[in-house]
Amino acid sequence: MSKTFETLTFIVKRGLVLICVLSAAILGPVRKVLAMPPVAKESRAILAPGDYHFLINSGGRDRTYLVHVPPQSTAGEPLSLVLNFHGGGGSAANQRDYSKMDPVADRYGFIVAYPNGTGILSEHLLTWNAGTCCGYAMKHQIDDVAFTLALIDDLAARTPVELSRVYATGLSNGAMMAYRLAAEAGDRIAAIAPVAGVMVVETFHPARSMPIMHIHSADDPRALYYGGLGPPFPMTNTRVQHPAVESMLTRWRTFDGCPDKAKASATVAGAPGSVNEGITATKYVWGPCADGSDVVLWKLTGSGHVWPGGHLDFYPCLLGRGTDIIDANEKMWRFFRRFSLPAK
Repeated sequence: MSKTFETLTFIVKRGLVLICVLSAAILGPVRKVLAMPPVAKESRAILAPGDYHFLINSGGRDRTYLVHVPPQSTAGEPLSLVLNFHGGGGSAANQRDYSKMDPVADRYGFIVAYPNGTGILSEHLLTWNAGTCCGYAMKHQIDDVAFTLALIDDLAARTPVELSRVYATGLSNGAMMAYRLAAEAGDRIAAIAPVAGVMVVETFHPARSMPIMHIHSADDPRALYYGGLGPPFPMTNTRVQHPAVESMLTRWRTFDGCPDKAKASATVAGAPGSVNEGITATKYVWGPCADGSDVVLWKLTGSGHVWPGGHLDFYPCLLGRGTDIIDANEKMWRFFRRFSLPAK
């Protein structure tokens, strides 16, 4: 009887995870996809404020990305651009919905682009080739760096973009993609702010010192903060070897010529009885580094594999406990706006 019970329990758990995965990867993005503007095919001198869905060709493949243009575009001046990469198994629409970056872009006047990775489906269950991760994109050696650079050029042809102020962020596999851009396209990316994902490139020869703000929970159940082999992606046997966050940042700090000792801020702790009870956030800053860059770590405890300040109830069965103890969008924009590419 005990063996039969264990078998039934295993089947039920697998079924619940499958429901959660399908809801996160397909049902979540549908809300945005249904309301998505049609694919835009003609260039415009200035994009009016609003949301757009663009199609380009990169590496012989049709690739797509979403764009949010803030009200400040009506002035016609070049605006900064933030590239916001979805996590593995997600999509551009999913990341836009979850991260809630558009209102911050409207407040401060920058453009946000949400690229789509690749996969068997065109705009669902997508991944990025960030080096040794992840999934379809890595297996098929998709050149996502080339796609990202083509996206920047395509968008700049449609509306004024301040090309010295292009920044990258992303969640999980999307964070890994931001790191790959820092390592391989530092002449095009001014600063990065990865969330809950580490660098997994196989070669490391950056073009310049890179300002970095890394946001990660020490209790992340998927992208392990202290490193190691992460859990299988739901309903698969695929696992990812995660470098330890602080060891990876040491690699960048050494390259950037940062001080050995960090300046730590006072720890922010969630109030008893609030949604953040038992959650903390501490900021560590190494700087100034070479060329005026900084390396910053926001180390959280008690939260999961999540975007702080994003939707709190975003599929906790997959990602763990959400938090808004800090607003990742606010923190990273205040960090980004301090940096631009050096003049050529």
